[in-house]
Amino acid sequence: METKPYLIFEQNGFLCGIEACYVREIFFLPELTAIAEAPQDIVGAIDLRGEILPVMDLNLRFGYVWQEYSVTDSTIVIEWQESKVGIIVNQVREVKELSEEAITPQLSYGRENSEASHYFVAGLARSEADIIMLLNLDHLIRYSPEKAEESWAVSPNNAGSEAAAGEAETENSHGQISSKLLGKTPKILSKRHVFCPQATPEEKAIFQSRANHLRRRSEGENDAAINMSLAVFVLNGEYFGIHLDLVREFTDINQVTPVPCTPDRIVGNINLRGEIVTLIDIRSVLNMSLNMSETANYLSKAIVVEVADFVAGIVVDEILDIIYLNVSEIAAVPAALHSANREYLRGTAIYGEKMMAILNLQKLLTKGGVVVDEEV
Repeated sequence: METKPYLIFEQNGFLCGIEACYVREIFFLPELTAIAEAPQDIVGAIDLRGEILPVMDLNLRFGYVWQEYSVTDSTIVIEWQESKVGIIVNQVREVKELSEEAITPQLSYGRENSEASHYFVAGLARSEADIIMLLNLDHLIRYSPEKAEESWAVSPNNAGSEAAAGEAETENSHGQISSKLLGKTPKILSKRHVFCPQATPEEKAIFQSRANHLRRRSEGENDAAINMSLAVFVLNGEYFGIHLDLVREFTDINQVTPVPCTPDRIVGNINLRGEIVTLIDIRSVLNMSLNMSETANYLSKAIVVEVADFVAGIVVDEILDIIYLNVSEIAAVPAALHSANREYLRGTAIYGEKMMAILNLQKLLTKGGVVVDEEV
């Protein structure tokens, strides 16, 4: 039975999937630059290592109202035929193999003229307890519904309603706006000309830092030789980075099974889609105490890493970002840095307006006493 890999992501409460072969890269959402006269769903552009990349807001493309962005949102870069575009999504989940048997073509809703609801959804896929909307990339990137869009309302509650189409000049009771209104009244969209106006100063610094890292490129040199990709996370309110090459995935922690007769740094085991993964709290190895007043999200998120044949989940308070860092920006560990064990740090760098410590994860896992080989 033929299967294809799909990248699965969450957007506005829906699970969506696109064929993984058309995905070029994924990174957390950076600051966007607005573009005049762009289609209403193209909310800006970024300088991606010398290439100007348009970025699409899926909420607007699907016909919903614009929503504020978050530092946890991601950008997926898609290349379809000769077009390349980034799409903003709430969370990237995983790459999943889907069989043809699990995919259902377009549903018939028993309504006449229902084609308007089939612009961007190529089919529905069953995956365990989930139903995933598979997107039609050709329509998503290239299709312009024009008059057809004016005949269907934005809200899923009144899609296909002729009465709703006639109310295109006003907002409905749910605060949702028809695509006709969005297309003809630029004042509605003017707030998007300033990227994330409601963001805090710290969040704005993070968005700008991401844009700066994506903008940098080498002249006549191999980017891989001077840049490294890092996953940035928080422990006890402090920023840390680890090499992305060692990261298998990010995951939420749902249920932990304690492991008896193990040190405190061994939190327990989790079932990760049938694989048993041990969770480790590296605070004690870094000489950092667990301060519950600063770790309200304790045991909520983990970074699954793989070093040689060793797989473990590193418990973190928050996952902030994935960045590209030029090696010239890495500084030595300051002597005044007292909160972490310097033996397991490669160096430090500025992230936003704070200092980030870069971990030597291989040394920490192999020589930091994390692996338990004691007999009981």
